[in-house]
Amino acid sequence: MSFTKLTLSNGLLVLLKEIHSAPIISHWIWYRVGSRDETPGVTGVSHWVEHMQFKGTALFPAGVLDKAIARDGGFWNAFTYLDWTTYFETMPADKIDLAVQLEADRMLNCRYRAADVRSERSVIIAERQGSENEPLFRLNEEMQAAAFRVHPYHHETIGDMADLQRIQRRDLINHYRRYYIPNNAVLSVAGDFETRAMLEKIRRCFEDIPARPAPKRLERPEPEQSGERRLTVEGPGETCYVQLDYHAPAGKHPDFFPFMVLDSLLSGPTSLNLFGSGVSNKTSRLYRALVETDLAIGISGGQVATVDPFLYTLIMTVHPNSSAQACIQATDEAIKRLQDAPPPVDEVRRAVKQARALFAYGSESITNQGYWLGFAEMFDCYDWFTNYLDRLAAVTPQEVQRVAQTYLKPQNRLVGVYLPQGSGKTPPGANNPPEEEE
Repeated sequence: MSFTKLTLSNGLLVLLKEIHSAPIISHWIWYRVGSRDETPGVTGVSHWVEHMQFKGTALFPAGVLDKAIARDGGFWNAFTYLDWTTYFETMPADKIDLAVQLEADRMLNCRYRAADVRSERSVIIAERQGSENEPLFRLNEEMQAAAFRVHPYHHETIGDMADLQRIQRRDLINHYRRYYIPNNAVLSVAGDFETRAMLEKIRRCFEDIPARPAPKRLERPEPEQSGERRLTVEGPGETCYVQLDYHAPAGKHPDFFPFMVLDSLLSGPTSLNLFGSGVSNKTSRLYRALVETDLAIGISGGQVATVDPFLYTLIMTVHPNSSAQACIQATDEAIKRLQDAPPPVDEVRRAVKQARALFAYGSESITNQGYWLGFAEMFDCYDWFTNYLDRLAAVTPQEVQRVAQTYLKPQNRLVGVYLPQGSGKTPPGANNPPEEEE
């Protein structure tokens, strides 16, 4: 678990972890910028800038990048989220120089040509339109907007259509220049290297990039919700969905780990890793209460580790012979049992074991290890990762009960129902949707 952590003279935070199990290195660059840093008028700009980073530089033209990395036996990708944007390359160890040089060059020298901006506008608008055909995207967007009326977590990462149609080239360049600076970034590298030699490569490529004034993040705390909020979304399809969102603690909050055990017990464990595989949730309380009784076809849940408090989400695919209200009622009953009495010790141990297993599956590869190095720094520090299993194991039944009582209460949640219109038939229970808030 040993690793090296240091800061270059220009403010770039560097995390290095030697893993000599295979001749592979995973190289990640994380920027502290995501959709929560966007204001009305430019929502979606972080994701758009991510796209533009693949349009190349003078040194690494766009047509060369994919071929060069594939030719060397590597793979690469990028992700934009609420609090961060990240880029990575996993390469054979003897080819890692390409990744280091590429990301240093992209930090400073990306070309934002007008033709590329126009083409990416079409791509991103088409991506947005494709998402709008998905019932759960429609429902989740409405839920997120209703959950955050003040905090900038209000909008989806892809941005609002009105902004995607109007964002200009200068908006993208200003965003890039403001946030893509060494003192707003974390470089995490894991794999088969010697720390001193890797650090020399990094210094040679990155340390001459000048620091600039560090951007301040938007600070608009969401007021405490004063009562349950309910909404209904209608759209294409033939399947009814229910989504319950509870305001939940931030990633570094002490309640985050009892909440992870609660999640494992209630709906099945959540993977926090983009590359993590899943485990069965058939032993979870909500699976037994909803799926085994034919109230729902499926149930899933999860929370994410964020800088500020976000949401714990439960999603139910309503059985054709059931109703949204029946699913909500059964979920409320299962939650109330957790609130009224601590879960049995054996059940908590099983939930912890499942959460530990999912964590292990999402940590075993070198790419996973590079991910965790930087990801934990986005909302806390790497100690969060190294202490993860111990903190899970320390959770007691009483803490699970307390977290259920504290967070899973009606006045702290939003209830959303997606009513399909595609079949022309009224789905069972649709005439009795949750009552709207007065």
